[in-house]
Amino acid sequence: MSKLPAWVTEYAQTLADAPAWLASRRQQALERFAAEGWPTTKLEDWHHTSLAFLEQVTYTRPVSADVAAQVKAVKQNEAGHWLVFVDGRYSAQLSNVGNMPAGVTVGALADHLNDADLDAVYGQADAGTSVAALNLALAEDGAYVHVARGVALEEPVQVVFMNTCAQGGSFPRNVIRLDAGAVATVVEYHVSASDDVASLNNVSTQVVIDADANLTHVKFQQENTQALHLADISVTQQKSSRFESHSLSFGAKLSRHNIRTQFLGERCETLFNGLYYVDGKRHVDHNTVIDHAVPNCISHEYYRGILTDMARGVFSGRIVVGKGADGTDAIQRSDSLLLSKLARSDARPELEIYADDVKCAHGATVGQLDEESLFYLRSRGLSMEEARNLLIYAFAAASLDRIRHDALRARAIASISALLPGGLALAGE
Repeated sequence: MSKLPAWVTEYAQTLADAPAWLASRRQQALERFAAEGWPTTKLEDWHHTSLAFLEQVTYTRPVSADVAAQVKAVKQNEAGHWLVFVDGRYSAQLSNVGNMPAGVTVGALADHLNDADLDAVYGQADAGTSVAALNLALAEDGAYVHVARGVALEEPVQVVFMNTCAQGGSFPRNVIRLDAGAVATVVEYHVSASDDVASLNNVSTQVVIDADANLTHVKFQQENTQALHLADISVTQQKSSRFESHSLSFGAKLSRHNIRTQFLGERCETLFNGLYYVDGKRHVDHNTVIDHAVPNCISHEYYRGILTDMARGVFSGRIVVGKGADGTDAIQRSDSLLLSKLARSDARPELEIYADDVKCAHGATVGQLDEESLFYLRSRGLSMEEARNLLIYAFAAASLDRIRHDALRARAIASISALLPGGLALAGE
């Protein structure tokens, strides 16, 4: 590709005026996307997932519909500081941020574009993939979360992204900043207003975690089976910080999740925890990078996939242990459960180690339901459907149990249970 698609140019022209630094960065991002285009399987990181078909697809800047009822259904009366974005734009009417402790700012990113130091954490046009560059070029809003030094935010920041428009393109960009010693939980919900919304949701989340801070990030991807979901989470961690990423991908026709963290100080910890369910001909891809650039850091990474029909799941994970990063403790696992003969799982765990005194392990498994376990459960009076569902849930439970927040774990359990044939009443017993 040597020029921008017409729809991208038209979309960019609809964006409001931006500060000089952002206008320049948007232009750089547009130029990069024009040069590189949509990723294809010729690129190593996209070997199993091609977006070349998007060269023939046109998207528009959506005109949002009334989705109050759908947003209410997502909230489920749960506590938290709620932000709602409809087609990538903030809805003050549907949001309910509530009272904030001193030193905490939660709101729309568009309201902070003139902050003196935002450009330093907003992200660069040459970072990530061309998809990330397109997000930077076309993003006009997103969630902004800043927790000041030493403040612990008791209730989670809950961010709903609702897509309403068929062939609508949404490009939310989020910035999460935790100062030294801060603690917070941020939850993203990506949902469709109806079953026939064939939208593109290209979302980027930039995370900066200062020394001794602790962030838990939970993402529910539950868009309809016509939607495309392309996402980047980019994290930097300072010394003794902790980051947890829980990626729950249960929707979309095609979804791609890029998650990266870089350790910039010693004694950092990170947990990447993923669970996905795909049926029909749907496709989900997780691509992760953990950069152990300094000594004495810990990273544990676990992804589990449940696949049926003709669905496909992809996991590509890379852990880089840099020169001198002694004392590294890194674990990486990918496990897939195939429920049909035509389902497919591709896993590529990678370790790049340039240090000597490290403890690293990686592995991948692909399997089916155990026939002996099915026979045992059937012999105890369960139907075939009940026995299968119980074993599937047991497989998923390893990922669900890592979510420490009770309400969010319960929501995740309900979400995966609802996807199984007839639901899963046994999950709560």
